[in-house]
Amino acid sequence: MATCVISETATNLIPFRPVKGEDGRGNSQRGLVQRAERGDEQAFRNVVGIDGLKASVDPEAALANAGFGKRVLNLKENAVAYSQGDAASAVFYIRKGKVRLTVVSKVGKEATLCILGEGKFFGESCLLAQQFLRMESATAMTDCELLRIDKKEIMLALQREHTFSDLFLTCLVARNIRYQEDLVDHLFNSSEKRLARTLLLLAHFGEEGAPKTVMPKINQETLAEMVGTTRSRVSYFMNRFRKLGFLEYGDGCGIQVHSSLLKVVLNA
Repeated sequence: MATCVISETATNLIPFRPVKGEDGRGNSQRGLVQRAERGDEQAFRNVVGIDGLKASVDPEAALANAGFGKRVLNLKENAVAYSQGDAASAVFYIRKGKVRLTVVSKVGKEATLCILGEGKFFGESCLLAQQFLRMESATAMTDCELLRIDKKEIMLALQREHTFSDLFLTCLVARNIRYQEDLVDHLFNSSEKRLARTLLLLAHFGEEGAPKTVMPKINQETLAEMVGTTRSRVSYFMNRFRKLGFLEYGDGCGIQVHSSLLKVVLNA
């Protein structure tokens, strides 16, 4: 049976608390930022609040062994995987592309829950006994290649395929940690600090082999929904970050986020 590797290092420093790294060194606020700016992945996780959970299995191999490798759903940009209120009958796995999860209130106000990239599951709430309808909508932000796994099939696989169950549970626990960190961020931090953290997370800072740019075509309205503020506030802070050299607008290639933005997360 494959095992899940769970980091014992503290990851949530919002509000900031000095912690010791895996090497036992004390991390002062200033020292942590300096290490993060030099590319220290664990320092990035500590500053921004990125979970350290990783499955020690190959996702594609685990999915193929469970019989899910050939059940592909291709979506074009802006296509809908499912809508709020649809029957909840399947779980999805992202092989390529990015998916946005949103909810709409009774009065028509939309909020973005999260943006998910390659290697992530979504729609897992269908596995709950009382969850018959989708509580959110899932929309492709880019051209996507998804695996669609029916509810009955994934329930059987979780019982029989230990490698797949390790992968799936690790992803769910990591998502739950992320939601908790997002809640703490919204409760205690300013909108400026929340926006800085959101940009760093979207740029995948602290994740192995991840490019350090925000995804292309993400608009300020979507950022405002994720941060929990107005579009005008997002525009003001984005201009401020650009003037301070924390980010750059590329020519059709997204927003370049610099590690110096970490200072806002700790000091705003």
